Amino acid sequence: MEILETIGFDLGHGETAVAKAVIESIEPPEMLEVNNKKNQITALGWHPELGYLVGEQALIQVGVTQLQIAFKQKPNQDASYRETLRSFLKTYYSLLKESRQIQGEKNSYFYVGCPSGWSLEDREEYQKLLQEAGIPLLNVIPESRAAFMQAKEAGKLEYNKLTSSVLIVDIGSSTTDFTLVKSLSEIPIDFGSNELGASLIDKAIFERTLANHEQKELLERVFAQYSHHKARCELACRKAKEDYFSNEQLYSSPQSFARGFESINEQIYFIPQVNQSIMEEILNHPLAELGKKSWIQSFREAVTVAKEKLDQQGIAPKVLLMTGGASRMKFTRLICEKTFPEPETQVRPDPEPERCIALGLARVGRWDLRAAAFKQEMNHLFDSNFFRNLIEKNLPNLIELLTNSLSDELIKSIVKTGLKDWQNNKIRTLSDLEGSMKQRAEQWVKSNETQALINSQCLAWFNSKIQPELADKTDPICRKFQIPRSSLRFEEGIAPAAVNPELQLGDAILAEIVSFIINVVIGGGTLASLLTLILTGHLTWPIALVYGASALAAGMELNRQGVKDAIKTNLDVPSWMRSNLLSNSKIDSICKEINPELEKVLKEQLAANQETFDQLMEKVELGLKDALNAKIQEAIILIQ
Repeated sequence: MEILETIGFDLGHGETAVAKAVIESIEPPEMLEVNNKKNQITALGWHPELGYLVGEQALIQVGVTQLQIAFKQKPNQDASYRETLRSFLKTYYSLLKESRQIQGEKNSYFYVGCPSGWSLEDREEYQKLLQEAGIPLLNVIPESRAAFMQAKEAGKLEYNKLTSSVLIVDIGSSTTDFTLVKSLSEIPIDFGSNELGASLIDKAIFERTLANHEQKELLERVFAQYSHHKARCELACRKAKEDYFSNEQLYSSPQSFARGFESINEQIYFIPQVNQSIMEEILNHPLAELGKKSWIQSFREAVTVAKEKLDQQGIAPKVLLMTGGASRMKFTRLICEKTFPEPETQVRPDPEPERCIALGLARVGRWDLRAAAFKQEMNHLFDSNFFRNLIEKNLPNLIELLTNSLSDELIKSIVKTGLKDWQNNKIRTLSDLEGSMKQRAEQWVKSNETQALINSQCLAWFNSKIQPELADKTDPICRKFQIPRSSLRFEEGIAPAAVNPELQLGDAILAEIVSFIINVVIGGGTLASLLTLILTGHLTWPIALVYGASALAAGMELNRQGVKDAIKTNLDVPSWMRSNLLSNSKIDSICKEINPELEKVLKEQLAANQETFDQLMEKVELGLKDALNAKIQEAIILIQ
């Protein structure tokens, strides 16, 4: 069966929400409903006739004999905890299938969130436990990743921020998690024992209300015997907290209160209430769960520790994303803004934290599957002979471009300059001229000008020969995954320095051609022409001055090569004769004659040297693949 949809299942300590994303669509995920609500209290109730009930139904249904709330925690071996979690998820799954909001079975892939501070072992154990609910395809991922993906695809993060550093602060009911997303990789920030959940505030309101209740002792006996009554009263405390933080300005007066309500029977009521002064007292009261520190003190210290740890690594996040239902508490945003001030860091609370994780989980699931399919398409292209055939077919054109431009420049910068120096008596002998040209050639090879010349020719070749055929293969893949075609293209106009370091074309070719050029210029061109002039009689009398007429005649007849060597090494032509022997027009003529010979010999030797040719193709192929791989990594983040 084919996976058609991803289901983001945000099983929270306080609330649960579910979203669905269609694999073959880039439309935003949709929130799913249970009991006609998109968000449900994380509650599981047992009714003798109706069986398991979840959310609001578990709270309001008459006859519920057992009620569990706020049961999300690290996986453990407690049988009651494991059964509660399995039953909750199984019931939710059945309701979603029965209402036909999901396909179910292997058409639906569930992505369930967990705190980013959980270890890999915790995550794996949690996943095994949840799979016991009978959901065929299920994966557990950090909630911070979901928050990041939701922000990314909802357009809250620009591309430069996506690829830099983003700090996610997830303030949930059971924990507060800090996660750094750097270059798209999640790095949890550990600040010690993490018990900093907003449910501690609910608990503090509960204990304060119970302590001040006129029927305190009776209530304690009821709670001990009937746990579902206690659970409902705790939820009433949570409602009072949420109402307060949703409208803080309304409760600044001592006479105004945010209230919750729960009826035990017709005579006993549990009515938690908070206003500004009460909430400040609760937030600043030492809690045993936090090591005798208050909630607000513990949160401030946690944010400070996160800042210090990032500072130690030299990291300043561009954005601080706040999520989790408790991020609605205004003081948490103020603490984050003070610790991570603008403009270095932008603090961005999620406008819908109660839905953010569910939507993000659905997006992560879709992205994972689509990104895997995208990589598979690209791997298939890489595993084929496409790149080798493409390079092999077009490499001769690159060699021609390079040999033409390099030979022209080499003759101009090395040969012509050397002959001019000899003409102007700056170089004494032809042997000195040979050495001078070799030295100049070595320096020329390493110069910025030569590298710039190679870069421009490589870029011209790449844009005219490689890019069009590469685009014919990558454009359909981009269309399939609905990302811009430019994502896998090397657009014309890109700076050569941005392409060639990745392609390494210049380095691959330069070492092979320089030796050929130097040999042709020095061995077969310029020096041969000058020696021919000397040995055919144009410089007979200077030679006679050096060796004597009889020695010259004997040398010419008996050892022509020896005379050549002697002339090269010893003959210092007088300066007044050099311009006549080697005029400017003669220099131009020599250079013009050398050029086609140099190009021809170079191309012939490259073609004949199959091993060098194969190595060159391999280097260019690897360079092209590396460059495209970098593009692929950039393109993956654009997949929705």
